[in-house]
Amino acid sequence: MAGKTKKASKKAKRPASRRTVLAIDIGGTHVKVMTDRERIKREFESGPTLSATEMVRQVKALTRDWSYDVISIGYPGPVVHNRPLAEPHNLGRGWAGFDFDRAFGRPVKVVNDALMQAIGSYQGGRMLFLGLGTGLGSAMIVAGVYEPMELGHLPYRKGATFEDYVGAAGLERRGRKKWRKSVDDVIARLSAALEPDYIVLGGGNADKVDNPPPKVRFGDNANAFEGGFRMWKKAARKASTRR
Repeated sequence: MAGKTKKASKKAKRPASRRTVLAIDIGGTHVKVMTDRERIKREFESGPTLSATEMVRQVKALTRDWSYDVISIGYPGPVVHNRPLAEPHNLGRGWAGFDFDRAFGRPVKVVNDALMQAIGSYQGGRMLFLGLGTGLGSAMIVAGVYEPMELGHLPYRKGATFEDYVGAAGLERRGRKKWRKSVDDVIARLSAALEPDYIVLGGGNADKVDNPPPKVRFGDNANAFEGGFRMWKKAARKASTRR
């Protein structure tokens, strides 16, 4: 273990412009990986039994023929001090407080998964990102300042949350027509409350939205990888500015 740690620290000292970033997008049904060098997506199934330890094991196995220096992780839940704050709703146990740096033997940046996709979708100004997937992911970026949010768990109607209505379970339970009406209503409420310049819809169910309201545009799920790459590029720009 000591030898691996020493090797990892040498990799971390490469010039920032030459580092290869591995981005890991953890979802309720799949874990997807890509580096900013190969730009090839690989994935494996996640689900309600996937633990953090098992995720790391499978990522290492899936990428054993890739070389990378640093890692970005999009985690489906709140993140504090670069570690998951709580167990995820749609995965197994053992995530809260997990030390990814130690497990991977490389420097790791961990953010909420919606925030990682938001970073990859950002084009300036005040942007609200809403991820319509297994649940409802959310994040806001204002003038380049990142703010992960947990809007999906706020109360909405009849004792249920926003996520209960516009997440995957709500789509299956209520049907596409009613689900679309709820999505439009949630967008209108959040837009009025947060006053973004524009809203980006991402997530696996975004393509089921028909005729989005003004100021709303569709993102690309591949932006999650771009966000992971940008997380390290932004850090590199700050470091070069300080020199």
